[in-house]
Formats: sequence, C-alpha cells, structure tokens
Amino acid sequence: MKTVQFSRFGGPEVLEVVDVPVPSAGAGEVLVRIAAAGINFFEVLMRADRYAVTPRLPMFPGVEAAGVVEAVGEGVDQLLLGRRVAAPLFASGRPFGGYAEYVAIDAGLAVPLPDALSFEDACALMVQGLTALHLLRQSPVADKQVLIPAAAGGVGSLLLQLAKAQGARRVIALAGGEAKLDLVRSLGADVAIDHRADNWVAEVRDATESGVDTIFDTVGGAMTKEFLDLLSQGGELVFAALGRFQLSASDLEAMIGRNQSLRGFALLPLMSPEELRASLRQLFDLAAGGRLRVAIGGRIPLDRASAAHRLIEERCSTGKVVLVP
Repeated sequence: MKTVQFSRFGGPEVLEVVDVPVPSAGAGEVLVRIAAAGINFFEVLMRADRYAVTPRLPMFPGVEAAGVVEAVGEGVDQLLLGRRVAAPLFASGRPFGGYAEYVAIDAGLAVPLPDALSFEDACALMVQGLTALHLLRQSPVADKQVLIPAAAGGVGSLLLQLAKAQGARRVIALAGGEAKLDLVRSLGADVAIDHRADNWVAEVRDATESGVDTIFDTVGGAMTKEFLDLLSQGGELVFAALGRFQLSASDLEAMIGRNQSLRGFALLPLMSPEELRASLRQLFDLAAGGRLRVAIGGRIPLDRASAAHRLIEERCSTGKVVLVP
C-alpha cells in the first residue's frame, strides 16, 4: 500500500510516498481502508522539527482517518465488516500512520459514522472538533464576549459555531483576507476582523465594551502578548498552542494584577476511550443533523501530501484539509 513518510526534517518537500505492506488486523483490531485522512497544523510543525516533541525518524504522519472496515481481528464482532468508521489514531497505542491507504486500529476506538456524514467531515471532527468541544467544556462562554483567532481554520470554524450555540454574547473572529472573513461571517461571527491589518487590535477593542472576557489562543507566539492587551479585567486567556508559549514572568505578574487567569489546554489527557467515543458521537450527530457546519478547505490526493502541507503552512487554506486516495 501507499503511505507517506519523512526521513529528515525540513519543508513540505521532505514528504515522500513509499510502498509498505498492508497492516493486518491483530486481536481486538479492525483494518480500515482509508477514504480520507486529516492534516493538522501540529504535523506541519513536527515535519519541520518545530513542535514541542521531536519525532523519531522515519516518521509516518497522520493521527486521524476515516474509511470502511475491510477486515477484523480475533475476538472482534464480524458485523463491523463493511461499516463506515472514524479511526482516531491519536488515541491509540499506534498514534500515527494515517497518511496511508490502510490502517489498523483497536476496534473499541473505531467509531461508526452516521450515514449522512462524509468521511472528510468525520476527519475534521476528530482532533479539531474534539479540541473545539472540550475548550468550551473547560471554559464555558455563555453571555461572554469571546475572541477566536484563526477563526477560518479547522478548530476556529467549529469553535465559533459551538460558542454561538453555547450562548456567547459576542463572538469576535480573526481571519486573514476577505474570503476567510466571509466564511466566518457565514458561520455566525458577530464581528469579523482581518488580523493582517495594522489596526486589528484597535478594531477588536472598539468591538468590545470593556475588553474580551475569553480568548482562545490557538496561535501562540508573539500574538499572545497582543491578546493580553485585549483581555478584560478578570478575563481568561485559554492557551492551546503547545510549543509556542512566549509570555514572560512580568506578563504573568501583570495578569495577576488585573485578576486575569491563564488556562492551559491539552486534548489527550481529557480523552479516555469512553469520553472519546461519546464526544465524537455528539459531534458526528451535530454535523449529520445540520446543526454544525464543517468547512472542508481542500481534498488533496495522498501522493500530493507535500502540496497539502504547503497549503496549510502558507496559511492559504480554510477549514479542514484532507488527503484522499
């Protein structure tokens, strides 16, 4: 089968398609023929060795896929054969290898898909959907003013909608360029601001009454300090950009003086198998029922994975980018 690997760190060109044997479904596992595999920004960082954790080489990226069960291992219900399922590899003992034609995963982690849900949408609702859902479970936003950076991206586009559904008083969305601003407006943003404009901070400030109550920082880096300037007295900065934290001790001391709080977010520690299945079922049902819109920004052939990475790295994509056979 075809799979994608990188054996050195660097730009998108280090991704290469190689042939490897099709994995077998071991005891308690299912073999999934992949119809779509999701790409996440942290994989782009990992490929360039800019992530918080340096992977061992060669690396076979891809932590989420969706497809059809083609074989079952010992002890697995034969009724799973032919079922459309999500394969959340990030929660398994073998958390990578999704950029491929087949993958084996614990049968207990393979979550059936509603008939009305596409494979591509299922991929968008795994890492990114779960992140959006659990960000709001940890930091509810009912009747609050909320700032969502990268709101046209995979996490942001879902977080925006879920925040509105939770009863946020005002959702301010940051995005780059008119097409992305149109997208976030169509998803329900109360205010859409181009973060590439020199005066974007002033625009956010003008859109609020007394600062932003909750900021979901999925970007990190130098922008985090700018977000602090927009946070209200007693506001909360939720940091979900692992490996890109640049606040200093003096920044944190200033937050204390303004009664502000900093909350970290990491998805995996929240994901027991039971919680994973329940949360994915919730997201899948919302999307299949039309109550949550999934934005797919690109369906790119598996053998052009480097082009998909380049699209994301250059900030040219909206929503979720997926690889397809």
